[in-house]
Amino acid sequence: MILGIGTDLANIERIQGTLDRFGDRFRNRVFTESEQRKAERRKDVAGTYAKRWAAKEACSKALGTGLRMGISWKDMAVSNLRTGQPVMEVTGWAKQRLDEMTPLGHTATIHVTLTDDHPWAQAFVLIEALPTED
Repeated sequence: MILGIGTDLANIERIQGTLDRFGDRFRNRVFTESEQRKAERRKDVAGTYAKRWAAKEACSKALGTGLRMGISWKDMAVSNLRTGQPVMEVTGWAKQRLDEMTPLGHTATIHVTLTDDHPWAQAFVLIEALPTED
């Protein structure tokens, strides 16, 4: 069963401007250390940050809260499997909210997809609950 769905569209040039203006203050407020390492290794640094920004916004929407009610940017983190597939991990209040949303006898899975076409970065997040196998 679908528990939540969220989407967001981020402007890469806006994210670049924010990086130029606020630098580490912005990076450290919004992105985990692993997200920062990944972005800084990429050719398109701003595009990588923009996709992760959009994923965090989309995840907060799928959780039904947006970025309020105690949720923190760093409570949601995007990484990639070896295949390149993006995955979302939630901690802190976001994990608490996910646990509250998940029906007894089910396990929640967060699906995320990212794309960009300059100057836009887009993310979709779908939260699914599947019955727990006995």
